[in-house]
Amino acid sequence: LVSVTLIDPTEQVTIQVLPSKNAVKEGDNITLKCLGNGNPPPEEFLFYLPGQPEGIRSSNTYTLTDVRRNATGDYKCSLIDKKSMIASTAITVHYLDLSLNPSGEVTKQIGDALPVSCTISASRNATVVWMKDNIRLRSSPSFSSLHYQDAGNYVCETALQEVEGLKKRESLTLIVEGKPQIKMTKKTDPSGLSKTIICHVEGFPKPAIQWTITGSGSVINQTEESPYINGRYYSKIIISPEENVTLTCTAENQLERTVNSLNVSANENREKVNDQAKLIVGIVVGLLLAALVAGVVYWLYMKKSK
Repeated sequence: LVSVTLIDPTEQVTIQVLPSKNAVKEGDNITLKCLGNGNPPPEEFLFYLPGQPEGIRSSNTYTLTDVRRNATGDYKCSLIDKKSMIASTAITVHYLDLSLNPSGEVTKQIGDALPVSCTISASRNATVVWMKDNIRLRSSPSFSSLHYQDAGNYVCETALQEVEGLKKRESLTLIVEGKPQIKMTKKTDPSGLSKTIICHVEGFPKPAIQWTITGSGSVINQTEESPYINGRYYSKIIISPEENVTLTCTAENQLERTVNSLNVSANENREKVNDQAKLIVGIVVGLLLAALVAGVVYWLYMKKSK
């Protein structure tokens, strides 16, 4: 039995990239694999990297670790003894950079301007999405004059959809501070027996509200408060003053203490009560006179009958 081995010289060289060269991103490891069609196949090759004219002698595979964007370029391999027999492929190392300015936690004052920029640098077109408190925004935020409702957690997120795992995000936590601002209003009940006094307060951090009666200095604790939303809320009290009083609303946070007062008159209340009393007395007197007249008429009728 005679074993015959046919020897075919290599006439063509091919190069492969593992993983797919279309999905290479910064930080990946890539392996170049060079193959010849001879029999037996060649076991060693020269690998040429971008910017390196001298070939690197290796087996039929050569691995690059933690590639960077400057590794983008043409990769080649050839036979050791036939350098003219060469195969090449182009590899793009995809990258994505995101810069958010400002970022982290930022505290500004009410009414301030705050320019915000999210700058993207990428190997191809990238999608950009803005979120505020986990809700997607229609456009990037821009603040020419900050309001309390502008406070929140903003996220700029970008991704290369064609390259799995290549995405970046940066966040901005915006805090909008303001000194307490007070506006007081009053409303008289239709009956005229009570008055509702409201202290509207705006500020951040949330101001604490205290009511006092000017003169006596006594503190009013029986109040009703609204929820604190977007830096605003109110506190109200219902009183039935028997004399003219001055109510003072004090709002205080870490920035400042603000005081406002409102005069509350008892005149309307007294006049209403007096009018009601006069009306009741008039009705009683009218009923008594009517009864007296009826009695006299009845007496005259009975006397005439007899």
